[in-house]
Amino acid sequence: MFLWLAIGLGVLCLALWTAQRIVFPVFDFPAPAGPFAIGTVTYHWVDTTRREAFVSDSPGRRELMVQIWYPAETDESAPRTTYVDDPSLLLPLAHLLHLPGFVFRHLKRIHTNAVEAAPVAAGQPAFPLIICSHGRGGYRQEDTWLVEELVSQGYIVAAIDHPYAASGVRFPDGRRVMYDARMNERGFVDSKISFLAQDVSFTLNQLESINRSDTHDLLTGHVDTGHTAVLGLSLGGMVGVQAAVCDEGIKACLVMDVRVPEEVLRNGLRQPAMFLMRDPETMRLEGWAEADVGETLTTMRAAFHTLPGTGYFVQAEGMFHQDFSDAPLLSPLTSWLGVTGPIDAQRAHSITSAYSLAFFNRHLKGRPEVLLDGPVEKYPEVLLETRRP
Repeated sequence: MFLWLAIGLGVLCLALWTAQRIVFPVFDFPAPAGPFAIGTVTYHWVDTTRREAFVSDSPGRRELMVQIWYPAETDESAPRTTYVDDPSLLLPLAHLLHLPGFVFRHLKRIHTNAVEAAPVAAGQPAFPLIICSHGRGGYRQEDTWLVEELVSQGYIVAAIDHPYAASGVRFPDGRRVMYDARMNERGFVDSKISFLAQDVSFTLNQLESINRSDTHDLLTGHVDTGHTAVLGLSLGGMVGVQAAVCDEGIKACLVMDVRVPEEVLRNGLRQPAMFLMRDPETMRLEGWAEADVGETLTTMRAAFHTLPGTGYFVQAEGMFHQDFSDAPLLSPLTSWLGVTGPIDAQRAHSITSAYSLAFFNRHLKGRPEVLLDGPVEKYPEVLLETRRP
């Protein structure tokens, strides 16, 4: 009897293990198309000029974890970095997405295309900079597929973990700061956008310092902070566009799928901007409330129409909110539960990377980009509107 029980339990464990491998597969990130290999390094910075605004009456100063990816020398034998070292930090994100708590557990077994502290690519003195801000309850690596593509094409990307707005942040001494549930409230979010935008400006200042003298002895002289853009999805888009309004050091702004803050609409963007989103029918299919659909479209279009210079309003059919992130790669479960949309994941990422890269190439590198001049046969599901100065 005990033998059959042991065999039965063994079969059950094997079945559960097999199911987990199918639903939560270990995969490799797709190889980016650009000519550069990818290096990465992470910094812990303290902004001594700001108190931590998420903790009442806190004497503590604002601390950030910022991961930087950069074009590197190729070394096929070097080990690739782990995607997420501590998946337990993403438990609040799983709850926000209405997914089981164990859904991200396998991420520590996934590797990226980046090499830790690899030598910077030779042959080019400095690379344009893109500062990336994550979504509400997100994490700094949430757009790794896009970050790696941009870096492979000759950009440095710095992604911020915003403590209390991120799912979870771990500092080098082991302290963990988890998501502040008040970020689920519209009024609380609005009250913190300017503070989070200051994280972006602080990061830019730190990178200017690194360009003069890098403590990791890697990036000195390689960061072209005179050609800096911001990139953000969801809350990160709100933070990025707010930072662009307040910081003249930011030369271009790419906002993905989010309403534009009132202060930005009042003051107006001065930089070239791209508003990348989907059609309203797809937003409704995803389950967005009509008020949210209307506000997102109305505010993004208002910001677009008041640009004094160049702008792009891009809508792609069939993409859900999380299709702009790494979510389609992480598990088939995201599609089954409606987290990602009806569009093929590879197609969604192809559209996003093509238009993002074209925007940055034109406005940070000064390259002509036919993709931004009008409809193209390659992307018939994309509706592009442009503004010229």
